[in-house]
Amino acid sequence: MNVMRMSPYPVLCYTPECGQLAEYKIAARWSDGITAELKTYALCCAKCVASHYRAAVERSAKCRRAPGETLDTPFVFEYARERCDKELQRLPTLES
Repeated sequence: MNVMRMSPYPVLCYTPECGQLAEYKIAARWSDGITAELKTYALCCAKCVASHYRAAVERSAKCRRAPGETLDTPFVFEYARERCDKELQRLPTLES
């Protein structure tokens, strides 16, 4: 199978006017019972991770779910552009 690689481009923090490279992915495990993936709330830098994590927890608590749908609490992961979601390392020390 021939895989096309995307050309590298900088992934920046979601905070407007921050401009720093994203180091963290804030996401929650989501499933509809058939498909499962990480629902991304934010990509952010070290300076902005705490505020984005708090906002993600608040947004997640307000999410309505369809029957059979699950959505875990958001977690902080080390962002690595070249890795798929299943390979991302969770960083629980940043979730407190």
